[in-house]
Amino acid sequence: MAMEGRFHFYEGYDMKEVTFPERVMYELGIETLFVSNASGGMNFNFVIGDLMIIDDHINFFPEHPLRGKNFPTGPRFPDMHEAYDKQLRDLADQIAKEKGIRVVHGVYVGVSGPTFETPAEYKMYHRLGGDAVGMSTVPEVIVARHCGIKVFGMSIITDLGLEDQPVEVSHEEVQVAANKAQPLMTEIMREIIKRS
Repeated sequence: MAMEGRFHFYEGYDMKEVTFPERVMYELGIETLFVSNASGGMNFNFVIGDLMIIDDHINFFPEHPLRGKNFPTGPRFPDMHEAYDKQLRDLADQIAKEKGIRVVHGVYVGVSGPTFETPAEYKMYHRLGGDAVGMSTVPEVIVARHCGIKVFGMSIITDLGLEDQPVEVSHEEVQVAANKAQPLMTEIMREIIKRS
């Protein structure tokens, strides 16, 4: 099953709507979820166009996707110590190395948007342990893990918000950077599917 785009919290959907596709995936018997996003990099070692394998995330959404009555797909308090599957991350590293594709690793910070971050916000998220920030992914991953679905995630670094180096960014610039890096990300994900 492949989705073209997603429902975003900033578009006015509630978290049950944002994560409804993952509930459908569970009912269809899907065992692995691949997620991708465009995000702003906060790590000084990153460059625009980098592919970041998501090792973990920090949830800054104001509403939690599991709030309310517990779905019977998982426990009331699901464990999140490995939200992003280690074996899939290792396989992605191996594939990237074989194909000569630069990948970096990091922690993704999920925020509600729809504004890009202020310099102070970039600084705060980075100092709290984030390497990239974006307006999606985290709710879907939480619900997938609640359903017992393994997750592999990748961010395309489309802009940089480094401490004390404020940069103006536009949605159009983000789209250009994402479109340029997307084929490399797709190549890695297709190969993961073949090998797992």
